[in-house]
Amino acid sequence: MEEQKEKVIERLEKLHQNLDTGMTRERYLDLCEQMGNEPIEEEIPPDWSDLPEIVTHAVNTFNLMGDRVYPEIGYVGKDYTNLNHYIELYAIEDKEFFLHVLSWLDSRAIKKSSDQLKREYDKMKRQSSGKQSSPRVKGR
Repeated sequence: MEEQKEKVIERLEKLHQNLDTGMTRERYLDLCEQMGNEPIEEEIPPDWSDLPEIVTHAVNTFNLMGDRVYPEIGYVGKDYTNLNHYIELYAIEDKEFFLHVLSWLDSRAIKKSSDQLKREYDKMKRQSSGKQSSPRVKGR
């Protein structure tokens, strides 16, 4: 059972990686058709329909929960205040796996936010280092 859950998380991760790059199942199949190649089962990007219902519920819950964002720090995670409401709403039985999926989604979002903030900070740093102020000399 644990092995199946890890495979589900791996498929979820692959799905998100493909979504980040814009590679969907439909796009992959279109590319194969255009190139005259047969699709390779292992290379076909996963789709939401490939994941169990509990993952869909976890993703929906994740998207409905509020974000905790602070200036200069960025996104620090979801607000789990109403989590029990969603567990009851979706009648979640495997709470441990549900929380594992939520935690995976949250960790990914925190990392993406941190990486984006770092890129923006580095860009500002490069821009400001390129603009060296010249000393002002008072005229006589």
